[in-house]
Amino acid sequence: MPLFRSEEMTLCQLFLQSEAAYACVAELGELGLAQFRDLNPDVSAFQRKFVNEVRRCDEMERKLRYLEKEIKRDDIPILDTGENPEAPQPREMIDLEAAFEKLENELREVNQNSEALKKNFLELTELKHILRKTQTFFDERESLMETESMTRALIPEDVISRQVASPQQLGFVAGVILRERLPAFERMLWRACRGNVFLRQAEIDSALEDPVTGDQVYKSVFIIFFQGDQLKTRVKKICEGFRATLYPCPETPAERREMAIGVMTRIEDLNTVLGQTQDHRHRVLVAAAKNIKNWFVKVRKIKSIYHTLNLFNLDVTQKCLIAECWIPVVDMETIQMSLRRGTERSGSSVPPILNRMMTREVPPTYNRTNKFTAGFQNLVDAYGVATYREVNPASFTIVSFPFLFSMMFGDAGHGLLMTLFSLWMVLKEKPLAAKKIQSEIWVICFAGRYIMLLMGLFSIYAGFIYNDVFSKGVNIFGSGYKVNLTHEELQHHHSAMLVPDEANGHYRQTPYPFGVDPIWMMAENKIPYLNAYKMKISIIFGVVHMGFGVILGIWNHRYFGRSMNILVEFIPQIIFLVFLFGYLCILMFIKWTKYYAGAEDQALTPGCAPSILITFIGMVLFKYDTVPLDGCDNYMYPGQVTLQKVMIIVAVLVVPVLLLGKPILFKMEMNKSKNHAALHNQNGTAEGEDVEVAGVPQTDGHEGGDEPHEFSDVMIHQAIHTIEYVLGSVSHTASYLRLWALSLAHSQLSEVLWLMVLRKGLMFQDWYGGVLLYFIFAAWAALTVSILVLMEGLSAFLHTLRLHWVEFQSKFYAGSGYLFVPFSFENIMEVQPGEE
Repeated sequence: MPLFRSEEMTLCQLFLQSEAAYACVAELGELGLAQFRDLNPDVSAFQRKFVNEVRRCDEMERKLRYLEKEIKRDDIPILDTGENPEAPQPREMIDLEAAFEKLENELREVNQNSEALKKNFLELTELKHILRKTQTFFDERESLMETESMTRALIPEDVISRQVASPQQLGFVAGVILRERLPAFERMLWRACRGNVFLRQAEIDSALEDPVTGDQVYKSVFIIFFQGDQLKTRVKKICEGFRATLYPCPETPAERREMAIGVMTRIEDLNTVLGQTQDHRHRVLVAAAKNIKNWFVKVRKIKSIYHTLNLFNLDVTQKCLIAECWIPVVDMETIQMSLRRGTERSGSSVPPILNRMMTREVPPTYNRTNKFTAGFQNLVDAYGVATYREVNPASFTIVSFPFLFSMMFGDAGHGLLMTLFSLWMVLKEKPLAAKKIQSEIWVICFAGRYIMLLMGLFSIYAGFIYNDVFSKGVNIFGSGYKVNLTHEELQHHHSAMLVPDEANGHYRQTPYPFGVDPIWMMAENKIPYLNAYKMKISIIFGVVHMGFGVILGIWNHRYFGRSMNILVEFIPQIIFLVFLFGYLCILMFIKWTKYYAGAEDQALTPGCAPSILITFIGMVLFKYDTVPLDGCDNYMYPGQVTLQKVMIIVAVLVVPVLLLGKPILFKMEMNKSKNHAALHNQNGTAEGEDVEVAGVPQTDGHEGGDEPHEFSDVMIHQAIHTIEYVLGSVSHTASYLRLWALSLAHSQLSEVLWLMVLRKGLMFQDWYGGVLLYFIFAAWAALTVSILVLMEGLSAFLHTLRLHWVEFQSKFYAGSGYLFVPFSFENIMEVQPGEE
């Protein structure tokens, strides 16, 4: 049964003609059912036959990534046709290389021309701003010069003769600089030139595009007046150090106007050329965007085929490739048909040969899944890949995982929110999968959408069982309690309204048809009642879950030929579990059915029901009370003491069987094999010949496939296993109490949010109550989703995962296999998407 056990695998040897090998491997890649082995483990990757083809594929991938980067840079949408193109033939690889080379060269040439044009455009634009802004600076200089001339007219000639230079001899440089560098630039000029320069600056209002990076930068125009060649040299060095760009600027207004007209003309011409260049670049990228997805798929298929061919061996004639691969037995015919198709496509006349090989090597584990079961299989594989052909717990996890989750997350309202979200992902799975969202949280949620859907549906069911919808009970069928007291009696006996007393007629003697009676939501003893209820069902379902895990071990024992393990391992385990903790669950059912409100016999009323915990402790310690208390019977049924003593004795006696049974059988088999070997030696068999031990399993689903072959090793291993099971039965049973604890925490947190948040908003009576309720409801909804649905849901998920991994799977599941990883184009495309 492939649903409950991994597929049967076989190791095959494949012989392919050299001219047909590529096409046959391409067909197997589309099929995805063959895992190839490396037959050249000692050969480095650089010495293999098809290393040059792999390098050519790497180069094509580099060119495609460059094209993709340029396409995204221009915000051009990449067309996804949803097609799955076939792997190109080797002769088509040359055409693809030429096409990619042409596209890359054309695009690089366009980018270089565009960068040069943008650089010229930037220089002309900066020069335009310099010519405009410096007119004001020169006007200021003219006024300064007139002031200086008037001052000189009032100064004596001897003073004028001692002056080194006149204002008419001032030189200047003009340029642009990044705006953020201007303050430091000004300080450096002042300090280096000792205040003998005059700096004027003005900001350029619009941002300028950097031709290299394409970023928008803000710059300022500056002009520096100085006197003498020494200052001129110093100023230019400072400008060079701050990466300021200097431009020639005429002194006369006429020359500046003439230069400005020429600059504007050149800018208009450059704009025209830049527009044509960008249009050409856009057309090239749009054409590439239509095919780049298919190009990525084709190149990676070619690369994966040659990588696989590098795993093959060449025969002595160099005309045949030899491969070894693991394939499922049921798909042998399908694989042979695909090999024939590949041979026909290549035009080869020699058919491929596929032979099954005999091997003692443990095959890989292949569990066939679909989009629904894949999530549950991933949960199991995260603990450990199943040993080959051992029982696969994923099929049982489909039901048990959401059920145990719902016991901790039992709220119909919160389960509805989870259901709606997961249902949206299920209904929109194709468009959502096409978006390729890279967020880790989203990837995990989307991969587990069917798990979340079942968890939500089961939580709705458990919420109605608990009668808990956003912490409020729902009265659908009418409560089984009624109040037969007057108003005055209620004031004196307030708690009596909830006591199931038949004499007062408060209880109808008909329980609520489905789930918990809604009256318990208002009862004073609500928490003690629900605690006792949830705690008991947690133990019951825990024992059932563990017992089922022990029973599944029978399938492993029978399949692997370990029939004696059923006697010395399975039967002692199930007896120990049932006689102790199974009996504990039976006591709970007896207590629920035998003791009830309104019973005619006083000894059968709820007040006389013995404590199950005290009864179980007394059973283990052989302590029994013989004196009845207050007319109540200490025991639930006749012969209880005798039966409990027998069960404890039997449970203790099976421990030595579990400890010594398997080692004794192993010792007997070893002695039998030695006698068998001695008999063969007398008949002429060589003494050094290896004789297989009859009846000793070579693979053990519980020991991971490596059975120890020394008696001491077996004894130690079995002792550890026995101690682990006996102590684990106690700790694992107690571990299922987390079902009760988390359910209690979830319901109490939900009730706190109702009482402390939403209920406060419903208490306002005036007109502003509706406005306040709007905001209070928003806060309550946000806290509900973030804390109760997300955080509590994640907590319940992790605890459920632990119950399956440790408490359930440890009873029968080894998880010591290795995963079947076939050569599949689909898997390669998922690992290496074109969007990366």
